[in-house]
Amino acid sequence: MSLRWQKSSFSGVEAENCVELAHAAPRLLLRESEAPTTVLTVSPVSLLALIRQVRTVSSASISSRASCP
Repeated sequence: MSLRWQKSSFSGVEAENCVELAHAAPRLLLRESEAPTTVLTVSPVSLLALIRQVRTVSSASISSRASCP
């Protein structure tokens, strides 16, 4: 089965180093374009939890920097 890898929209059009995602039911596959043979396998629920955590940490970091004198 041939996988269809999708590049992250944050990578830009001509970015050489990017994160790519493929669907291999019931899992998702993640890889970095610099090392395409190294693939992480995650469940959709786990990936969503990671994204939510990163957003929470990023938001807290931005808020704390905004309140500094």
